[in-house]
Amino acid sequence: MPSSFNVQNAAGYEQLMGRWSRTLAPLLIDFAGLADGERVIDVGCGTGSLTFALPKAADLAEIVAIDYSPVFVAAARKRNKNRRITIQEADACALPFDDGRFDRAMSLLVLHFVPEAGKAIGEMRRVVRPGGVVAAAVWDHIGGMPVMRMALDTMAVLDENARELRSRYCFQPMMQPGEMKKSFVKNGLTEVEEASLLIRMNYKSFDDFWEPIAAGEGPLGKYVATLNPAQKAETDAAVRAAYEAGRPDGPRSFASVAWACRGVVP
Repeated sequence: MPSSFNVQNAAGYEQLMGRWSRTLAPLLIDFAGLADGERVIDVGCGTGSLTFALPKAADLAEIVAIDYSPVFVAAARKRNKNRRITIQEADACALPFDDGRFDRAMSLLVLHFVPEAGKAIGEMRRVVRPGGVVAAAVWDHIGGMPVMRMALDTMAVLDENARELRSRYCFQPMMQPGEMKKSFVKNGLTEVEEASLLIRMNYKSFDDFWEPIAAGEGPLGKYVATLNPAQKAETDAAVRAAYEAGRPDGPRSFASVAWACRGVVP
């Protein structure tokens, strides 16, 4: 099942989101738990933000990372120096592994881009042994991502298509309070808990924020790529004004919240 996330190149993704995924990864690991000797699967590894954080947290026997995007898989493989980590292309909704193969399955910032997110949760449960843990985190787009809402709300004033994008972006799968927990329970997981994870996104300047989006990365970038030169110039200026908020360009810090959920395989 392909992801709805738009990726042009790994470097652009790193600037757009990878650096923040790396900041969030240890929080998900702490929430999910981890123990020496375990076998773990990272479902939707991207460029490896969670994958490469896992061996820093415990002496694991094996880490398997999968992603649907060949761009991400190639980038993660290039970074990999750990013989216990293997990275491959695979579908989160049809994991190519035996039942109960892993002690834990984790997914960082992926499920909201999977059209059949519930099916992916079911697959994570299937490949984890009884007593093992399934855990995932997704951004709270509607209420917990002020920097992206700032850009989207600004663009929505200018263009009806941006208003449609905002509606889709804010209500992607697994983002509403209790939604992921309900899906975990529906897929047979027990002792299900939901929490919020908080990081800050610190930008050096407007360009540090806007450059990957202007280059076409991510959902906002996909929209920006459809604009004609005049529309793009107007959008760039309006979002810059929102970022600067009447002060000179420079560093800005935005709180960002992810929903997290974990459950135990019975």
